[in-house]
Amino acid sequence: MKIITAAQMQALDRRAMTEARIPSLTLMDRAGAGVVEAMAQAFGPLRGKTVTVFCGKGNNGGDGLVVARLLKRQRVRVQVLLMTKATDLAGDATIMYRRFTKAAGAATLHNAPSSEQTRTLLGKSHLIVDALLGTGLSASVTGPYRTAIEAINASDLPVIAVDLPSGIRADTGAVMGTAVRAALTVTVALPKLGLYVGPGIDHAGDIRIVDIGIPRSFANEVPSRITLMTIEDVRRLIPRRTPSSHKGTYGHAGIIAGSVGKTGAAALAAKAALRIGAGLVTVATPSSVNDTLEAKLLEAMTAPMPETKARTLARSGLDRLLTFINARSAVAIGPGLTTHPETVDLLQTLIPRLEKPAVLDADALNALAGHTALLAECKTQPILTPHPGEMARLDEDATTQSINEDRIGVATRFAKRRGVILVLKGARTVVAHPDGRVTICPTGNPGMATAGTGDALTGIIVGLLAQRLSPWDAAFVGTYLHGLAGDLAAAAVGPAGMTAGDLIERIPSAISLTVASPMAV
Repeated sequence: MKIITAAQMQALDRRAMTEARIPSLTLMDRAGAGVVEAMAQAFGPLRGKTVTVFCGKGNNGGDGLVVARLLKRQRVRVQVLLMTKATDLAGDATIMYRRFTKAAGAATLHNAPSSEQTRTLLGKSHLIVDALLGTGLSASVTGPYRTAIEAINASDLPVIAVDLPSGIRADTGAVMGTAVRAALTVTVALPKLGLYVGPGIDHAGDIRIVDIGIPRSFANEVPSRITLMTIEDVRRLIPRRTPSSHKGTYGHAGIIAGSVGKTGAAALAAKAALRIGAGLVTVATPSSVNDTLEAKLLEAMTAPMPETKARTLARSGLDRLLTFINARSAVAIGPGLTTHPETVDLLQTLIPRLEKPAVLDADALNALAGHTALLAECKTQPILTPHPGEMARLDEDATTQSINEDRIGVATRFAKRRGVILVLKGARTVVAHPDGRVTICPTGNPGMATAGTGDALTGIIVGLLAQRLSPWDAAFVGTYLHGLAGDLAAAAVGPAGMTAGDLIERIPSAISLTVASPMAV
């Protein structure tokens, strides 16, 4: 599903009206109906509740007036707070104002309410609908709109934002002075970029996308290389289990990981590879920690390798590691290897000689810092999975802050320059292809900000590579299922206390949910 800018959405609306001959009022009615339906799905039956709808003077306010009218029809107690005089409403919002007052009466509508009146009305409310400012916002929020947003945020009530939270810039996710913090954003037709980047991530809450009848062919022709992963896309790519299959059918994943004190990283990656469906998994690890790792793994195998005095992988093990890699369907390198100088030298020699599908993570990425030109020598297209700190070490011109401010741009440029699949981890993980394609993962939650979840992602992706998915598909599917397993874990145990192990245990459930679900996520 394409992610679009404000200008692209406006162009889609124009095409729908001029070429498909869909009246603008019909599009607005459908948007409002989609918001009401999403509200009921998220918050349960609305009848009998009090909902306060904040409306601006433009089309976003017109959508809000449709929502208010439809809620009134469902016997919801509706309070509309209009930030302007009715005579100042623009375009279709004027017509929707008339339709609302005809259906609900003027008593439920408050024009340009005072701060005290707003607080009083919110004190009687169960839910808030934010239809103040839409995708056209380009200047800092001031005046009554700022006052209204501050009152909404101070209420601590669940907020449903129409299209995007008011105060968020549609193309960048920037906060324009102040912005609504929504529990749910119902965006119309196609997702807006500002919901998935920058501060917009923290303000959007859960995101639902509603169809307003714009022809699919129009959406397909939008010139955007940025997409949102959907459950339908992932479902098509998940390897199927055939009745005649055996463990060899689903590949043998090799993992080069671990050192003294860091066998947990290797174990987590191995368990994740098995949970995603790899038929066989073997971990190559320093010889003195092999027994410790074996005790942590029942279903995976281990292969002890030559080590340094610091109990990390030694340069003398290069040939054995190359033999290990070439005997596997795919390999992951990095978790828990450390940055011991001899181990770094080993990795810098090993990585250019890779001939099997590979995932490079953690200390494999650290070994590439200042040496990313080595990636051009790989015989297959590797997948790199850095977090922003690791990305800053790979990209010498970047800092962690600059990366987080331009995650899509950084990922796209690096993937093109180095010819790799780049999985830039973080809130709304970005996956970039050397050809310029970028996709954003909608799954995942703050509970995944805990040790070991990156190792789990590495294991998931190498397990999919072992099952013969292409590097792009493995990164795409792996990132989505990793986030979904994290969401299932957070729902079960709570985000504050969940661990990487909680996530790994729910990988099979994430697969089953994806295969079975008829709905997009």
